[in-house]
Amino acid sequence: MRRITKIGFGGGCHWCTEAVFQSLKGVHKVEQGFIAGQDENSSFSEAVIVSYNAEEIPLKVLIEVHLRTHNSTSAHAMRRKYRSAIYTFNDGMFGYAESYLKELQSDFGQNLITKVCHFKAFKPSQEAFQDYFYSNPEKPFCETYISPKLEVLLTKFASYADKNKINRHHEVK
Repeated sequence: MRRITKIGFGGGCHWCTEAVFQSLKGVHKVEQGFIAGQDENSSFSEAVIVSYNAEEIPLKVLIEVHLRTHNSTSAHAMRRKYRSAIYTFNDGMFGYAESYLKELQSDFGQNLITKVCHFKAFKPSQEAFQDYFYSNPEKPFCETYISPKLEVLLTKFASYADKNKINRHHEVK
């Protein structure tokens, strides 16, 4: 029996984040929209909810993919709309994510700004924006912003990347 687990990720545009996680083996569903965390992170921010099988892709891989496919060290002015965050659905996952971020910090030249937040609420994007990359891979936005993130998957996370799906919709360089 497969056990599907959920976690949320926010960092950059939800079109980008959605495409990244849709392109991984072991990810069964990606819901694109806006997530609110608790406390100081209670405003809605662009994000995705990822449903995955931990036997196929570990949480630590999902977290590292997230950190390496958006500007996880940049505290730019748009962070309210594009909060760099990991949204957890239980205390065990929260503690694990915080601990793993601390472990990974030494791999980055600057401080990670990614916050671990308790999930509070989700609002889906409009249907016209769902599955954006895989419906529109030739759009300039997709070629400019999403395709380079998929290259990261193909090079740094090759064993987890769904190469068949990516290659059908993305010109591999």
